[in-house]
Amino acid sequence: MTFNHKRISERDQLDLFRALPGDLAPRDAQDLMAYPFFSLAKSRRVRPIDYRSRTVAIRVEAVPDHGMATIWDADVLIWAASQIVEARDAGLKTSRLMAATPYEILTFVGRGTGARDYDRLKAAFDRLQSTTVLTSIRQPAERRRHRFSWINEWKETADAHGRPLGLELILPDWFYAGVLDDALVLTIDRAYFDLTGGLERWLYRIVRKHGGRQADGWSFDFSHLHAKSGSLS
Repeated sequence: MTFNHKRISERDQLDLFRALPGDLAPRDAQDLMAYPFFSLAKSRRVRPIDYRSRTVAIRVEAVPDHGMATIWDADVLIWAASQIVEARDAGLKTSRLMAATPYEILTFVGRGTGARDYDRLKAAFDRLQSTTVLTSIRQPAERRRHRFSWINEWKETADAHGRPLGLELILPDWFYAGVLDDALVLTIDRAYFDLTGGLERWLYRIVRKHGGRQADGWSFDFSHLHAKSGSLS
């Protein structure tokens, strides 16, 4: 007896969400702002990030071919979060399967649109897809862990004549669920994209996350702040 079950891909099970036009407000996921998920260095990093506190465990691993996803690569996730929140608030159906042109993503995050910028964007997609995260954040039991990559898969699309149409990507459940939760997303200043240093970008995000509306201010000791950066320096 033989069985011929057609394999159903993740893509086949998801509706396609086409990126919205217009100048959307940038939104960032609070979990990504508060914890060390990305390399802050422009040089390739392969050494894992290991972060533990009383309630949170995070391990981020990279492959040598691409290196760890960086805080600049995370701009793609800010773009995705901004799209999802905007569509949700407008009463539109969202999806983890998203389609856009490189031009739309690059202009949103304040980058150029030349050939080198397109190549750098594709390299960012490769790092986001190959970097893996293991975390206890938002897991129902203390010993439970969720493992995922920042992008499950991505591909370039073309028409019947081979002319490029754009990009499609699939976001992981963990990130998508956090973005759909009102309490887990913050609007950030568009000037964030002008910050060129990894440390400066990280400092803005962590202060935006923790320093918001607290009348008595906010403070960390330096050792805790350094641990939350995940930095090797």
